[in-house]
Amino acid sequence: MNAIDLLIEDHERVKDLLTRLTESTERAVKTRTELLSKLEMEVTIHTQLEEQILYPAYKEAGGKEELKMYHEAKEEHRAVDSLVLPDLKATDPGSVQFSGRAKVCKELLEHHIEEEESEMFPQARELFDAKRLEEMGAQMMELRNRLKKEFTAKQAA
Repeated sequence: MNAIDLLIEDHERVKDLLTRLTESTERAVKTRTELLSKLEMEVTIHTQLEEQILYPAYKEAGGKEELKMYHEAKEEHRAVDSLVLPDLKATDPGSVQFSGRAKVCKELLEHHIEEEESEMFPQARELFDAKRLEEMGAQMMELRNRLKKEFTAKQAA
């Protein structure tokens, strides 16, 4: 599978988890906890796939516009990874505050996904030929499998 298609599949999984999380009620504490754990794993792994494989190649192959998009995407990752997800994880899943934070997380991630899919990914399809996108996709699958094992082991500990 090529890198762009793989990342779009990730986006669909993340959007589904976000929708289920934001539509859950304060009484669904167990469901919210499970969804948040899955969301954290998906976002963490997805971020690594982009930042270790796609983004560096995109930055190197592109010009000024791609460089700008690269830095914007990295900042959006940082905001979610360093601020939004940790705050959401630290919030009581049975609270109204959790609902508000989950909504903000959903809005930020949906904005990020929309920008990638409407701007960055089409540019990447122009910058890289099919063979290169397939190679990056294979690298991403390998990295995903390794990161998923690490994440699962860390959660079990």
